[in-house]
Amino acid sequence: MRHSLLTNTDLQGLDRDALLRHFAGSQPLDDSTGQQLAEALDLALEAVEAAGLESHPLDVAEILRHLNVDRQTLIATLLVPVYLASRITPARIETDFGAAIARLTTNVAALVRRRFEAPAGRPEQAERLRRMLMAMVDDVRAVLIKLAFRVQHLRLLVREPDDSARALAQETLDVIAPLANRLGVGQLKWEMEDLALRILEPETYREIARGLEENRTERETYVEAFAQTLKDRLRAEGIEARVFGRPKHIYSIWKKMQRKRTSLSELYDLRATRVIVDQLATCYTVLGIVHNDWRHLPSEFDDYIANPKDNGYQSLHTAVVGPEGKVVEVQIRTREMDDFAELGVAAHWRYKEGGREDQALNRAINSLRQLLEAADNNDQNLLDEIQSEPLHQRVFVLTPQGEVLDLSLGATPLDFAYAVHTEVGHRCRGAKVDGHIVPLTYRLKSGERVEVLTTREGGPSRDWLNPNLGYLNTARARSKVRTWFRQQHQDEHLATGKHLFDRECQRLGCGQDLDRGALAEAMKYQTFDELLVALGAGDITTAQIAGRISQQMRETRGREKLATPPAAQRPRRHDGEAKEDDIKIRGVGGLLTTRARCCNPQPGDPVIGFITRGAGVSVHRSDCVNILRMPEEKRGRLIPVSWGEEPEREAITLEVDAHDRPGLLGEVGNAFSECGINLLRVNTQTNREDRSVRMELEAEYSDLGELSNLFDRLQALGSIQTVRRLPPAAST
Repeated sequence: MRHSLLTNTDLQGLDRDALLRHFAGSQPLDDSTGQQLAEALDLALEAVEAAGLESHPLDVAEILRHLNVDRQTLIATLLVPVYLASRITPARIETDFGAAIARLTTNVAALVRRRFEAPAGRPEQAERLRRMLMAMVDDVRAVLIKLAFRVQHLRLLVREPDDSARALAQETLDVIAPLANRLGVGQLKWEMEDLALRILEPETYREIARGLEENRTERETYVEAFAQTLKDRLRAEGIEARVFGRPKHIYSIWKKMQRKRTSLSELYDLRATRVIVDQLATCYTVLGIVHNDWRHLPSEFDDYIANPKDNGYQSLHTAVVGPEGKVVEVQIRTREMDDFAELGVAAHWRYKEGGREDQALNRAINSLRQLLEAADNNDQNLLDEIQSEPLHQRVFVLTPQGEVLDLSLGATPLDFAYAVHTEVGHRCRGAKVDGHIVPLTYRLKSGERVEVLTTREGGPSRDWLNPNLGYLNTARARSKVRTWFRQQHQDEHLATGKHLFDRECQRLGCGQDLDRGALAEAMKYQTFDELLVALGAGDITTAQIAGRISQQMRETRGREKLATPPAAQRPRRHDGEAKEDDIKIRGVGGLLTTRARCCNPQPGDPVIGFITRGAGVSVHRSDCVNILRMPEEKRGRLIPVSWGEEPEREAITLEVDAHDRPGLLGEVGNAFSECGINLLRVNTQTNREDRSVRMELEAEYSDLGELSNLFDRLQALGSIQTVRRLPPAAST
């Protein structure tokens, strides 16, 4: 049975059962994963015969089999071309193969579909593309499968390269091969680089290949003899060591020839050996023996043990003049150093590529590489660690020109617009994501292409600064909006701030007896007019005003209660009793708490607690950027907190005028729930002629900040026209 498109001759003559035994290896086929492997193989073979796929799944699976991957990875690899050919749905994959394999398959499909071309001469864009590629998946094994698909694709393209093949080869050198280097998958890295060079520079490739082939046998014989002589010399000194030659690859040789501007015959490390010993001190003993027996070249000596590279890589590098006057490179390291280079963060990638360290990425790489080297591929704990690794703390999105922007998690198209240019952000009025119109509050995902729709004139909206509406999530964009408002005329700020303040008091029903001077002082402004200017400029929000008003009203009520009984009967505060600015955790006061410096919450602000490690509970504003960006795996450590005494809940009646539409009442109810306000009663009256509706809603609230948040959310809903608070006598 011959399988079309196969590039691996070892698989050509195998029938279905032989292929199944080949990929199963020594593992049993009668368990659940064995049955899944058989089903995946059958689906892959059917798809190949029916569709003539671009990449043969058996070839890709064979590439990964040589890397000792787990069975889940092999199954997903076989299913990817089937999924891309629309011969199986995600729902069926999950039913037949489980959620983990379904997620892995769809992750790989997303990577295989998308191109990652970096603009010429922009290494920082190639770096961002690699990070975007990693951030697009929730299982780093998907990237490994992507690499194997690229190797097989290049194997096919190298036969008859065209312009498309050359573009793919350049993308491989810029983005994909360096990523393989980071993952430590040297076998794939070297093959991809050699194939890409063969496509891009065929004459150069053939010239170097001919030069290596002419003296390959002589060179291998020479290195083998040198290694054996060195090994015998070390054994005579009582040193047991592994001594072996290091293979060189054509792309690596070409890069070194380019960098050193030298010919093939002048390169030192075409003849290279590596020595592995048990103890650190033995490294220097071996170095002394090598330098004593052969003359060394001082300019080629590097002690990376005493002076490790920035990434922690350690080894001794030297070059000596061996027999017949030929230069031999010698690397000397301990087993632990070699394990770090092979199993830890790939030892060479940072100083070769100049990328900055990313701890989350490094941990995922370490986990993957340990998985590849593990003797037992059924280590479920390690697989769980790989799948849960926090690779999604950033969002990497593309401009229409293909450049990558690195934004914080939760960024919106408006954040993207300000990242492109301040004026683009100011004039932004809409956005497209992958060609489709989206709202400005849309949360961007890695790999999406974003286009900003702008107007000729105009500036930002004040709603953009309202955290309850979700327009902006990055501090940089919010700062630019505040600066724009601050630069407007002072009188305009004052008028705008007065309008916003009066509107807030009117809708909250709290303006009649309010001590405005005390309010300004409590918010750290010398006069009430300064507070209004800050509100108009966007330096503070109406939600903050509402929270402070709520605190002031509670303090007033507290003073009134204390003034009522005779002095002898007034309650006295006992030690341990909560003050007004104390923080209560789940209704319990007196526990260790600290106010977070990032947002510095003040009494009356809506707050939430985060359980720290060893420092009690850190209290943040509910709209703090660090809370909004918090990774999902840490959100389980968030707990409710409140200021001082638990406030009494008060009744309120709201009147909402809107244009009726399906789902409106449900969205209104969700707004109450999201704001933590208890909805008690709803009464609606609909005019069937003009489809207008008036809702009367009775609820209980405990804080004016909650109420302000509710008003914002209601007025942000489509078709809502007005929201107002009814006086108690007006409610029915």
